Amino acid sequence: MKLDETFKYIVSNPKLDHFSALELRTAYLIVDKECKLSASETRRFVYAELVKLVKAGWLKKVTSKKKGITNYVKTKLFNLNVVSPIKPLNSIVPIEASTEKSTTVGSMQELNFRLQDYKNDLLEGLGEAEEYRALRNEFPGMHDELQPKYNSIRESNSRLLGKIKAIETLILNREES
Repeated sequence: MKLDETFKYIVSNPKLDHFSALELRTAYLIVDKECKLSASETRRFVYAELVKLVKAGWLKKVTSKKKGITNYVKTKLFNLNVVSPIKPLNSIVPIEASTEKSTTVGSMQELNFRLQDYKNDLLEGLGEAEEYRALRNEFPGMHDELQPKYNSIRESNSRLLGKIKAIETLILNREES
């Protein structure tokens, strides 16, 4: 089965298990900065990839009876083991003899590693937020207990988005100069 590499990277995250197509679309747009598709085109693309996994039996499509919201859950057949990053880190170039150049390369490597860590943390946070929301809907009696945790992880995800944007801006500015 042929799947997009970025999609495989996102959906294979072990902390991401109960998610919607919209959440995967958001993660896809965050992770793949080179994506030229609009948000709605990306959602349709992600949905097509999800359909492939549902047909293969790797994901189960679950629609809530109360609100009609569709989510996807990994099955025991799920088998996407993606170990490597999505794409090679574009900004990393071979270290040359010049100490100034090697310092710059080291800085860029550190920025790229930090950026990748933040993106991974954001993916985990998206999965956690989705699970809190699902639990809130499934167990209304626990709403007061779950809501602060949901709010906290959403706030954390917002901070991570800010960090990601700051590092990407810095990397872009350094590449242009």
